[in-house]
Amino acid sequence: MINDNFDIETIELTEELKENFSNIISLLGEEITREGLIKTPERASKAMKYLTSGYAADPKKILEGAMFKEEYKEMVIVKEIEFYSLCEHHLLPFFGKAHIAYIPNGHIVGLSKIPRVVDVFARRLQVQERMTEQILDCINDTIKPLGVAVVIEASHMCMMMRGVQKQNSTTITSGFRGSFKETDTRNEFLKLVTSDLS
Repeated sequence: MINDNFDIETIELTEELKENFSNIISLLGEEITREGLIKTPERASKAMKYLTSGYAADPKKILEGAMFKEEYKEMVIVKEIEFYSLCEHHLLPFFGKAHIAYIPNGHIVGLSKIPRVVDVFARRLQVQERMTEQILDCINDTIKPLGVAVVIEASHMCMMMRGVQKQNSTTITSGFRGSFKETDTRNEFLKLVTSDLS
């Protein structure tokens, strides 16, 4: 399970990360002994451990720990799940929202576990396309529903801060399994995700 605290699990790893961050800062031309930078390597190493803590978690176990027998066979949607991840190409953030639905087939899962699964995959070095597939496959393979749908919309700092520098661009990825490959079911999901029911 993901630990939401900044606890140091492996002191040796943190010390090694600190040393490497110190070297990077020095190579960039900064003075590592400057007051504002003295503790930066330590803070950066703790932050990096937290932002990649998904490697230490098993998303299948998260779902398996909250599966309940239930005959409900209609669509279950958890939408607007906020996430923050790191692009593996530039180590810059990408962030946005995930919308996930499944149709139970004898089992439902605790609703809080779906955002947990998103967090596990987001807290790794990622690309949005792979993350979409990983979430989709994890839910599909673990609770074996009649269908699963995942849509992710995100802004990528690697596009906004560097390269093409497009400030308002959004990337959308999607994946569908089982019943959601049928046009009517998929359209119902997309309509519910984009509508304001309040």
